[in-house]
Amino acid sequence: MQKSTLVVVGGGAAGFFCAVNAARKLPNLRVILIEKSSKLLSKVRISGGGRCNLTHACFEAGVLTKKYPRGERFLKKAFRHFSPADTISWFSDRGVELKEEADGRMFPITDDSATIVDCLLREANLFGVEILLNNEVKSIKKTGSRWNIKTSRQEIVAEYCCIACGGYPKDSMFSWLTSTGHTIETPVPSLFTFNLPGNEINSLMGVVVQDTQLKISGTKLIERGPVLITHWGISGPAVLRLSAWGARHLAGLNWHFKVIANWVPSYNENSLLAFIQKYRFEKASQKLGNRNPFNLPQRFWEYILVASGTDAETRWSDLPGKEQNRLVKNLNAMELAVSGKTTFKEEFVTAGGIKLEEVDPDTMMSRIHPNLFFAGEILDVDGITGGFNFQHAWTSGWIASESIAASENQEVKKGDFIEF
Repeated sequence: MQKSTLVVVGGGAAGFFCAVNAARKLPNLRVILIEKSSKLLSKVRISGGGRCNLTHACFEAGVLTKKYPRGERFLKKAFRHFSPADTISWFSDRGVELKEEADGRMFPITDDSATIVDCLLREANLFGVEILLNNEVKSIKKTGSRWNIKTSRQEIVAEYCCIACGGYPKDSMFSWLTSTGHTIETPVPSLFTFNLPGNEINSLMGVVVQDTQLKISGTKLIERGPVLITHWGISGPAVLRLSAWGARHLAGLNWHFKVIANWVPSYNENSLLAFIQKYRFEKASQKLGNRNPFNLPQRFWEYILVASGTDAETRWSDLPGKEQNRLVKNLNAMELAVSGKTTFKEEFVTAGGIKLEEVDPDTMMSRIHPNLFFAGEILDVDGITGGFNFQHAWTSGWIASESIAASENQEVKKGDFIEF
């Protein structure tokens, strides 16, 4: 019987996971991995500041799927097949131990992404995955029961094809896939930071306010967590999560909107006012600039005072009523005018891609064409930061490999019957 071929398009996490697992399960399958650039696993290499945050210690499916602004229902089925616990076991079985950090993110104990990259490359070498670099796929066409994949360098015919090429920023870049009959959810950026041009807050570059509540004005979009001030605006977990959940809405506003920041989210306006009035009585002789009662970074507290028109040398007992009210407003509901976005390092993700109703989450196979599979960010699935996007890559890549193995084994069984 002629040897079957699987072509995997994309040398990232999802593509590699599909390729190495399919090759391991099917020793007689020819597996070819095509990557358009000269680099493999580039996001894996730079993720987590070079440490690789490859999953999250979230083992309850109902909680886990809530970490994905797009794809929650789809992933409820997918995670039944391959979960974060399975990811941990898969790497552990290959000598890669992971550790959990306080916030649930998981990294290799080596704190080095090369550990993950080397593991995947070893698997590819061990099971004979053929890797073709600098090959950009130009078209994919169905010819009978097989796929004809034309690249910038060659043409390959395969029984199975898995598309794991990541997301694209523009609709037009999906044309080689829409030609198969699939449709695309328009791509928009996710996981980005907010630009605050001309705002004095930018002078506090490097300051982190550990507990902040951010709300997109005029919406129900709200997040709470650490905020990092940069030389162009604000970043950090709360901002990135907000950008993910609001990706489509914010794109519709051309990334011009207002954020309401509560720098002391344990208080609302009334409770904060009551606290400050009590504090003024208790610390009457102390100067406002010497120490703040909210454990905010000192540079940030001084910025709040300036923004409120308050002299740091003013004693609490001498704080005028108008300045007190401005102080309360700036602490509890500071309005920040966002004008534009900035890509957040390696965490950049595209929201959009192949419409999920066109893909079976139990097999990752196209509902339009048999033996065409999708894995990773090419699907309209994206998560917040914390290892969730990599988990989707491992899950979808693994499911695709399982489905290909099951399909090929059925074909082999058919071929075993000989007519006399």
